[in-house]
Amino acid sequence: MRAEFPDFRLGTELATSFTATLTERRGDALERVPTPRRLVDWLAVHGLAVDSCTEAQLDLARELRESIHAAATAAALQEALPASAVQVINDRSAQGRAWAVLTPEGERRWRLGSDSRVEDALSVIAADAIGIIAGERDGRLALCASPTCQAAFFDTSRSRTRKWCDMNTCGNRQKKARFHAKRRTVGGPVE
Repeated sequence: MRAEFPDFRLGTELATSFTATLTERRGDALERVPTPRRLVDWLAVHGLAVDSCTEAQLDLARELRESIHAAATAAALQEALPASAVQVINDRSAQGRAWAVLTPEGERRWRLGSDSRVEDALSVIAADAIGIIAGERDGRLALCASPTCQAAFFDTSRSRTRKWCDMNTCGNRQKKARFHAKRRTVGGPVE
């Protein structure tokens, strides 16, 4: 990956990992796919290698990302799904040429057309979002407890009580903030 860009936040669920390409939505937003080439990099990391990406395709990807985020947020809050977000997700799902294959290890992988297009990869991400939002998968949609993040994530923990989209980022930041606040209230030194 290119050093001048922020690291990707890699989760276990494709659709919610895709929404994490824009982080700190309630603070100083951080765009993790600012260029078409960076989207190509993200897709490759997730097994959806494409040949190239245009600015117009990057715009389609960002529109899908924001639609998944809006629909997943509504689902996590048990609110009605925004009609415009549902439409974008459905449109992207229908526009691709991708299919699932079973590996010898018993895992599902996606195959894109021989002339892999961004639209093919976006259809896979949209299909994954549909499965998660529709409740077809074992887990629950939740929102990150970080006041600056509020990312939608798919909680597959045993108790379904996870608070953070990512323990290594949001969770650790919040734990450090609580630790330092507690140290200040008891008069101890803050490091």
